Amino acid sequence: MKTYKYKVIAAVILTSLSLVSCNDNDDNQVIDYGPDFSGTYVQKDQMARPAINTVFVASGTPKDNFNMTTPSMMAASYQSVFESRLLALNPGYTTNALGQTAAQFTGLLATDVLNVSKTATTTFFDGTNVLTGRTLADDVIDVELLLIFGGPSGTSNAELTSDHVNANDKAFTLSFPYLASAW
Repeated sequence: MKTYKYKVIAAVILTSLSLVSCNDNDDNQVIDYGPDFSGTYVQKDQMARPAINTVFVASGTPKDNFNMTTPSMMAASYQSVFESRLLALNPGYTTNALGQTAAQFTGLLATDVLNVSKTATTTFFDGTNVLTGRTLADDVIDVELLLIFGGPSGTSNAELTSDHVNANDKAFTLSFPYLASAW
């Protein structure tokens, strides 16, 4: 009886092996696990300067139109829209802390790109250097509020020139990627 069990087990294993086969013939199937760049790709968001798109693209204008506009065409397409929004937000606007008129400032804002200087200090705005890049620690929203509401000296409308968020909840690290780990 004991030998019978072994014969049955051996027969099952041999039958299983005969039903399953592998071969090296993979000519009929090509598997490419690399990236697929076929298809049509569309720009979905522009946020070089945080909050600008959110605040200045008029509510009746689909934000996707702005997001899909080539940066070289943004000023021509959106400067007047941005200027009317700026003057609606701050009817007393004359010039900002950079000395820019409403038309100059909104022309700059409407081209939503992150400028980077290879020779100046990297900063969004430090009082001297303006839009020469952006560091993780730059308080971009406060700078934007100051330029919108602060007037020529940057001291007008003090209650509107800061979001009062003056630090991150965690410090940046000293090594790449510099961001603190999640909670």
